[in-house]
Amino acid sequence: MTDRWGFVGSNISQVKSHNVRALLSMLRQREYASRAHLAELTGLSTTTISNLVAELLEQGIVVEEGVIKSPSRRGAGRPRTSLRLVPEARYAVGMHIGVGQIRVAVADLRANLLNCLSLDHPPERPAAEVLHDAGALVEEALTRSGVDREKVVGVGVGASGLVNPHTGVNVMAPNLGWHDVPIRDLLAGQLGLPVCVDNNARTMALGEALFGEGQGVRALAFVYARIGVGAGLVVDERLYRGSAAGAGEIGHATIVPDGGELCRCGNSGCLETLVSEPAIVRLATELAAGEPGGLLAAHLAGDGGTPMERIFHAARAGDAATRAMLEERACYMGIALANLVNILNPDLIVVGGILAQGEDLLLPTVERVMRQRAFANLGAQVQIRTTSFGPQAGVVGAVALALDNFFYQQPDPAAEVMA
Repeated sequence: MTDRWGFVGSNISQVKSHNVRALLSMLRQREYASRAHLAELTGLSTTTISNLVAELLEQGIVVEEGVIKSPSRRGAGRPRTSLRLVPEARYAVGMHIGVGQIRVAVADLRANLLNCLSLDHPPERPAAEVLHDAGALVEEALTRSGVDREKVVGVGVGASGLVNPHTGVNVMAPNLGWHDVPIRDLLAGQLGLPVCVDNNARTMALGEALFGEGQGVRALAFVYARIGVGAGLVVDERLYRGSAAGAGEIGHATIVPDGGELCRCGNSGCLETLVSEPAIVRLATELAAGEPGGLLAAHLAGDGGTPMERIFHAARAGDAATRAMLEERACYMGIALANLVNILNPDLIVVGGILAQGEDLLLPTVERVMRQRAFANLGAQVQIRTTSFGPQAGVVGAVALALDNFFYQQPDPAAEVMA
């Protein structure tokens, strides 16, 4: 039996870890469920479910709470014991490494954040020093949260740029100026905890798939735009990384083949040179210089908020040139999403960063162009939503990466012995 999330159970002992994942996934998606219902959802036998549940009860990961009355085939009410995942049974740490800032949080099994700390880092600072301070921030977050360190399953890190998830090395991050940085090994050595690392757009996609807008969605794409532009792809609750962990680098798709701006990646005409925050701020600054007495110039010269926020304020206040510039940026993004739809054919596209921040100004055009340019009727079938987690999308995604790697995909001790 195959359920809508793509999990199929098996009663073969060698694939116990797969069965545990299927069971935990169903418990994560529901407030409570009976053993019989879990057997229906996973396709596992009731005996297998009972055995797995017994282990989870013993570990304190699941509890029994009252009964669920379910009518039998004869119509009589028959009580079934209700099972519930215990969110505080285990915890994970998430770390989002962005350009200029690192965010760290401790969260429970449902990715509820207990606290969130941040650390600014100048781009010229050596990566090793930045990561050492980030590790200290993790220790501070754990202390503030008051959780038992024995219950912490591990640390998930979402980092800008090309990341090798198998080695935990940040291979190249043009916007950070990092090359071949062993993030996993540096943090694991400092913290004494398991660490997993992936591209930040991918971790955000996983966060939406497991805990946000993408729950129950077969194929999801998360598109994030700020200093850079990237996408994460999740199919059946599993990340799609590509053969060299480079899937989703839509920011470096060529949009202007001739005469485009030089990108930090070394190519020219990349999407990132057209729709990223630095690109929009540069264009807005040029517009303001051409009309120093205008509304945009007044907003950019004002106090409060980031330059990007001031640009959005000027557009909302009615500055026609600013609105036209943003609409042109949105057209480029719409073309990029149409290409994404043609290649991946997702059910849902979730957007974050400045695309969510300027949702009212950008998304109507992005969506219109995407639907117009996607092949056949594919665009009409895709939903576009903003991230469930706002500015915390990065750290929630990093938490999701840790939980997915170190908890929901629990290893089978017997299989490890056999290996």
